Amino acid sequence: MRPILISLSLAVGLVSGAVTADTFDGVYKQTEHSECSLVGVDGGSLKIEESIFYGVEVACIMARPVDINDMDATMFYMECSDESTTWTERAILMSDAEKTGIYMIWDGYAFHYDRCEEGEY
Repeated sequence: MRPILISLSLAVGLVSGAVTADTFDGVYKQTEHSECSLVGVDGGSLKIEESIFYGVEVACIMARPVDINDMDATMFYMECSDESTTWTERAILMSDAEKTGIYMIWDGYAFHYDRCEEGEY
């Protein structure tokens, strides 16, 4: 019985560890005319790198990823902070159909961000 429990624990650990924020790493335009080289400011871009989301004057650790079955989407527990406040929220990130950007869904809000090209930032 013990070898089965150990094997099952290892299998669950491997499956849950396979889902990460790395899938969404990149720099994304806030609007069509956003400046890709300006990360974290109004009129600039957003960045996801090494499981951290950098938004406008905010950074969020993208923790506890959960794969959403049959979708190219993942739900994250976002541990966010700005200059004066910390808070937590859940967010869903999903690749768009063309694989040229992402959708980010927060409670009550849905955003589409186009990916910045490699030389733009």
